[in-house]
Parts: sequence; structure tokens; C-alpha cells
Amino acid sequence: MQLQINGRPHEVGTAWQEERLLWVLREALGLTGCKYGCGQGQCGACTVLVDGEPQRSCLLPVRAVAGRQVTTVEGLATAAGLHPVQQAWIDERVPQCGYCQSGQILATVALLRRQPQPDAAAIEDALAGHLCRCGTQSRVRRAVERAASAAAAPHAAPPDRRQP
Repeated sequence: MQLQINGRPHEVGTAWQEERLLWVLREALGLTGCKYGCGQGQCGACTVLVDGEPQRSCLLPVRAVAGRQVTTVEGLATAAGLHPVQQAWIDERVPQCGYCQSGQILATVALLRRQPQPDAAAIEDALAGHLCRCGTQSRVRRAVERAASAAAAPHAAPPDRRQP
């Protein structure tokens, strides 16, 4: 079976074709950005984009993504640099342990594609299923707002709202 992951074809051997997407990405393909968290689709650590929409890869049979475009956090950056959402995460100093970050970043990418200027309620809704034990939720919200601001005015630097 062939999968389209991060814009590239990947051949998946027969032994992996009955597995969940999370394990194929991590173990067969070496794409370890999505994490195993709860194994029940409730924490968001394993989130990937399938045809641009957030999906929990721990629940998704790999067969379900055949012929569809899968994007992992590894597929966001380009030769020109980090994706604006990744850069906003760095600028706002969001990561602590980093375990939940890739899922939150991918959920934010999907949100901003659907709604380039989301309000606070839309941000909360998009990230509601992503658990973070480090308590960085306020920085996550600022990073989403920063990324939206950067997309709205790509040539102007967003305001520096970092906390000392």
C-alpha cells in the first residue's frame, strides 16, 4: 500500500497494513513528531492532518488514509523556514516538555486554514481536545493569535507579546 505523507509517497509493507496510522508513522516510517498519549483519541498528542483536517492517528487504521494526503508536524516546515505556526510557538515560548505540541500545532494549522482570523471561542474549540499538563495554554492561545496576525500581515512583524 502506498501512502501520501508530507507530500511524498511512502510504501507501507504488508506487515503494517493492519496497524493504526500512529504506529506506521512512528515505527515503520520514522516520523516521530506525533506521539502516543492515551491511545483512545482523547489527548490529541497523536494528531495529524488528513486532507487538511485534524485526525487522531492512534485510532485511525492505516488503510483509511490510502489515497489521502497525510501531514505530520515534520511536513510543515519548508526549505524557506518554519511554518508560521511553528515560528509563533517558538516566539511565544510555548514548549515545555513538548509532548503535546505537534498535535496542537497541527490543530492550529487546520483552524487557520478554515478561519484565518479566529476569535477566542474558535481557538478554544479547536484546541479543546488537546491536553497539556505543563500549563502553557495561555501561551498557546497567544501563539495562535500571533500566527493569525502574521498570516494577515505577512510583511509586518507581529507585536511582541512575550511575557518576561
